[in-house]
Amino acid sequence: MFAVILCTSPRQEAGRIARALVEEKLVACVNVGEVNSYFRWEGEVQEEGEALLIMKTKAGKVKEIIGRIRELHSYEVPEIIALPIIDGHEGYLNWVRESVE
Repeated sequence: MFAVILCTSPRQEAGRIARALVEEKLVACVNVGEVNSYFRWEGEVQEEGEALLIMKTKAGKVKEIIGRIRELHSYEVPEIIALPIIDGHEGYLNWVRESVE
């Protein structure tokens, strides 16, 4: 089980990406929140209002999700990271397993 994390700007991309990944049964659930990101890009410090997506999925889907986000996302180098879920409420984890194909 993994949580895939993505920051996106413009924030309007978040809903489109979230909906596509849930509809395609690549992820069980996507939480979307607003964040302010500070980062260095092309030698300059940038500040950007972004949407933070936290997506829950099966381990075997991570590479496919990364590929799909790259197709849907407007950034040249989107932040996409995957973190293992080492434990949690078993009922919820079972729901995630059943929701992802």
